[in-house]
Amino acid sequence: MYLYNSLTHKKELFKPNCPDVVKMYTCGPTVYHYAHIGNLRTYIMEDVLEKALRYTGYNVKRVMNITDVGHLASDADTGEDKMVKGAKRENKTVMQIAQFYTDAFFEDCRKLNIKRPEVVEPATNCIDNYIGMVSRLIENGKAYIAGGNVYFDTSKLGQYYVFNDHDEEDLAVGVREGVEEDKNKKNRNDFVLWFTKSKFEDQALKWDSPWGVGYPGWHIECSCISIKHLGADLDIHCGGIDNAFPHHTNEIAQSESFLGHKWCNYWFHVHHLNTDTGKMSKSKGEFLTVSLLEEKGFDPMVYRLFCLQSHYRRNLVFSWENLENAKIAYEKLVSKIATLQDDGVVDEAAFNALKERFTNALNADLNTSLAVTAVYDVLKAKTNDGTKLAALKDFDSVMCLNLLQAAQSLRQKQKQVEESSADPEIDALVLARTEAKKAKNFAKADAIRDELKARGIEIIDTPQGTKWRKV
Repeated sequence: MYLYNSLTHKKELFKPNCPDVVKMYTCGPTVYHYAHIGNLRTYIMEDVLEKALRYTGYNVKRVMNITDVGHLASDADTGEDKMVKGAKRENKTVMQIAQFYTDAFFEDCRKLNIKRPEVVEPATNCIDNYIGMVSRLIENGKAYIAGGNVYFDTSKLGQYYVFNDHDEEDLAVGVREGVEEDKNKKNRNDFVLWFTKSKFEDQALKWDSPWGVGYPGWHIECSCISIKHLGADLDIHCGGIDNAFPHHTNEIAQSESFLGHKWCNYWFHVHHLNTDTGKMSKSKGEFLTVSLLEEKGFDPMVYRLFCLQSHYRRNLVFSWENLENAKIAYEKLVSKIATLQDDGVVDEAAFNALKERFTNALNADLNTSLAVTAVYDVLKAKTNDGTKLAALKDFDSVMCLNLLQAAQSLRQKQKQVEESSADPEIDALVLARTEAKKAKNFAKADAIRDELKARGIEIIDTPQGTKWRKV
């Protein structure tokens, strides 16, 4: 498998340190609010990567952190802790907020068929690990104490900007517009390893440390949790592209200074999901969640397909119209699969040819767009239905779009529809909804759908047109 390595800016043949297992780390959510679908695009693509590695013969051990302390509103180690912000917003304790939104995150993952990693570690579990790493960094001259806090000294590095070749002024956190500069720092890009009570008196979670009562900085948690569970040599580290700087840059700085050698060989970054108005954010009022998509009538599998139709290293633009197009594509795909009849016979030569196309797509820097095309190639292949169904089942172990399950459900609904009685009034409403969708009047189509739903009518799209049934 060839993957684009953000560290070297080129596609490389993936070779894990140990042939028996791939050690994979993925940055987890800060659990102060629901995950928006932009966040979840990253987790979908990381999930496909893990499943593709397994599909091509690797064993994978994947670790994810849960940030429940230390992630401040600004990259410059200033502003309110996001967990404290969430607790104030809902008048709950930080731990209540953390548990609620951790559960909500994994429920979204379940709906999107995102596999739970083998190890999920909350940041608050690892305080002793952070203290141990900070202590060693101080001992070896890579960290210093100032103003009651402990900072990593970036001037001790041969190279700090490991992902991009920038001048210091370009990415200096302390001089970003609207960001307050920390006067305790020796260098603009130094970052906090440990905060003490002298800086944030209102911090809800605090622990004893050699430097006073306080709490860890955000960056150190991923380094410590990864090293704790995956050892000193990491194969692949994943995350959103916005984490490359400063979060992943700082992870590399502190981890390699702590270990004394190169830490991670491959860096996998997923690009943004944008709206027509720009990057998604939880600070812009109402934001897009899986639950909102469901309320609008979209199966989470439609959103998963929407993501897979684009390459992970391209920005993806979300709109309701684009998602509607993905819904149409998903329903047509399921409808075609529903017509297949399993004869129990698999042509091995035809199956292997189809599988090769799919595998080649995965091996080409996880090209999920080509992988989706390989799914359509199955339906067009000149082979028997048993072979097609076997190939689709095989491919869906990676794509995880519930294709065969959805096709079976559609066949059952179609059978029920055929047994239902006609109703001219309902038929007219269904026809009006179809015409509204053709005219791209989605608001009217949604209103008709909601009216039908309130009357106990379910709409089913089939190759023969839109049908309905009473539920």
